[in-house]
Amino acid sequence: MHIRDIFDQHPTTLSFEFFPPKNEKSAESLYQAIEQLEGLKPSFVSVTYGAGGSTRELTHDLVVRIQKQSSLEPIPHLTCVCHQEDEIKQILERYAAAGVGNILALGGDLPFDKPDYDRSQDAFRHAAGLVDFIKKFGEQGNHPDKRGFGIGVAGFPEGHPGTPNRLLEMDYLKAKIDAGADYICTQLFFDNHDFFDFCERCELAGINVPIIAGIMPVSTVAGMKRMAELSAGSRFPAPLMRAIQRVQDDPEAVKQVGLHWATKQCMDLLDNDVRGIHFYTLNKSDTTQQIYLRMGLADSTPVTGK
Repeated sequence: MHIRDIFDQHPTTLSFEFFPPKNEKSAESLYQAIEQLEGLKPSFVSVTYGAGGSTRELTHDLVVRIQKQSSLEPIPHLTCVCHQEDEIKQILERYAAAGVGNILALGGDLPFDKPDYDRSQDAFRHAAGLVDFIKKFGEQGNHPDKRGFGIGVAGFPEGHPGTPNRLLEMDYLKAKIDAGADYICTQLFFDNHDFFDFCERCELAGINVPIIAGIMPVSTVAGMKRMAELSAGSRFPAPLMRAIQRVQDDPEAVKQVGLHWATKQCMDLLDNDVRGIHFYTLNKSDTTQQIYLRMGLADSTPVTGK
């Protein structure tokens, strides 16, 4: 289903993100989590793509399995790094043939084993070029849906780690929308003021597509530190840090603090008519299910905001 139709059907979308399993044991665990989360009837689910395409086949296999064996609508990630046009075209052709309706187009990260990789070798230096390519792929009649793929792009409420200039950052984001992106899905954040400010700046820049808020609860102290590193410095509000510090020696209490904080974020987002909430699940179902329960959404009734 095209993302525009998904937005038409859901006043507020609720969605999940998974990453491809790397071995049989993690695969079994993931499929159990998918089965459990399927009962929550998400609007769609996304599947990540490893740095430099390192999980290309794993991503494809997971997306196709979700497409064929579940009621879920999968949206695969696709990145620019380490890719030529022919490679990207082949990937799009495979997804189109499998009936996949949407793509999340990203700039992507360099693989850990190629820290000195020359980005000038890539077909597209920035995600806007990839969006344009995907858009033209559909316009040339290569997809069963005459509109082609629905296209999502990333947004950064706390600022893009590679673009310190916040004005230039919005210019780059606007370029992705002008190239044909249908929606924005943000990176995780812990202060809703950052998200609301981001939405206002998008409006000022003439960006009027739906903006989905990315949420990932803190579950462990070590996980919190990893988020800070991987997200190039996530901003943890002082009240959240204070609450974590009070119980840092009690793993279950840390998890409960993270759940409470994320639930408060989600309720506030819903009260302010957010267009969608995207849960970064880390391939687990329990935390997302708990947030649904705390918000009173476990019966999967439609969400309408206020």
